[in-house]
Amino acid sequence: MNLPQEYTEKMKKLLGDEYGAYIESFNQERLYGLRANTLKISPEELKNSVDWELTPVPWCKEGFYYDGENIRPAKHPFYNAGLYYIQEPSAMSTGAMLPVEKGDRVIDLCAAPGGKSTQVAAKLKGKGILVSNDISTSRCMALLKNIEVNGVPNAIITNEDPTRLAERFEGFFNKIIVDAPCSGEGMFRKDESAVKSWETHKTEFCCELQRSILKAAAKLLAGDGIIAYSTCTFAPEEDEGMIQEFLNENPDFELMNFDKSGGFIDGRPDWVENGSEELKKCGRLMPYKIKGEGHFFCLLHKKGEDIVKEPLKDKTAPKKLLSDYFDFMKENMNIDISDNLVLHKESLFYVPYCLDLSGLRVKRSGLYLGDCKKNRFEPSQAFAMTLKKEDVKNSIDFELDDENLARYMRGESFAVDCNDGWALVCIKGYPLGWGKVQKGRLKNKYLPSWMN
Repeated sequence: MNLPQEYTEKMKKLLGDEYGAYIESFNQERLYGLRANTLKISPEELKNSVDWELTPVPWCKEGFYYDGENIRPAKHPFYNAGLYYIQEPSAMSTGAMLPVEKGDRVIDLCAAPGGKSTQVAAKLKGKGILVSNDISTSRCMALLKNIEVNGVPNAIITNEDPTRLAERFEGFFNKIIVDAPCSGEGMFRKDESAVKSWETHKTEFCCELQRSILKAAAKLLAGDGIIAYSTCTFAPEEDEGMIQEFLNENPDFELMNFDKSGGFIDGRPDWVENGSEELKKCGRLMPYKIKGEGHFFCLLHKKGEDIVKEPLKDKTAPKKLLSDYFDFMKENMNIDISDNLVLHKESLFYVPYCLDLSGLRVKRSGLYLGDCKKNRFEPSQAFAMTLKKEDVKNSIDFELDDENLARYMRGESFAVDCNDGWALVCIKGYPLGWGKVQKGRLKNKYLPSWMN
């Protein structure tokens, strides 16, 4: 690979005797990873459910390496069922090391395409709130799909500048992810176009973005809260240097220790001017020391006390407007969702944690349950992905070798042995979407935009 001379000279100076090992890492095979979605399946269950080898990622208990040269997990029905998320192994470290607990108030400020958001969503277990934000409108579409495929019921997706969110939600969130836009030096081996991007944007451009996002994050964070800051670059200006600058300007923050046993080396205070020894609490995954492209990570703790802010009151729509929805639930479901229901025109949302989103660019404000059409309720694909087979009265469950499985994934209709009405279509017990059965024939309701 032809690396820019400016870059190689810089890395020689930083790495010293280890520079040769770093350059040699470019000759190693690219590594591929996926992460079990524990909202749906345990890592052990996933490993036992597929017929290809999965090898554990040391720093992420839900993560695995797979043979990406010969295996295509994105073409497997389990991917469509949201059982796993395909993610570069080093990138799994951010969500793995952020201590998220059920009920936390989390915001992911640079969330697309959704790797970190889906990872912390699994830790939330459907409780609390996750705001997944990205400033790019086009990237928000991939983010939305990944949140829905993974069956996340408590997410809000926004398309905003973090500064605007900080003005609205100052001191609200107790966990924040800043997977910052960066010069991408850790992507050079995986993607040669990253080299051209580095030559265009350089470190100075990225540092300005990072400062702005960290400033917003500091304002958004509640007392005793934690920011997880990460990049996929080796540039000290964007890593230890950015954190040193942040700590100098925010004396109410301190670095936290985290578990580095999976392969992290300490941060390098000697790589930045006037670097504090505290920077050793940061961590680096270096591609010549671990199986991965590389990552920088740290935890920033805000001193003080978390003053819990109560969510807005239940905005459940009047029941007379939802009669078709309640009829659907009674006829087809074994679960009850009757509170925190918000109607936007004909679309019905379950909003377990109400926030004032007025005036903000919002792509999804809670779980999209479906549409209240004239004299009927039509359930959504997103709703199906949050369910378990036992949540419904009617289901169709395919085995992997069933020829009707491929027909369903192509959007075709076909004969089935099932009671009339709505049916949850599953693969080995895991939901794929809806179908509507009439006189022994299934009308396919799989979302067309999700078809492979």
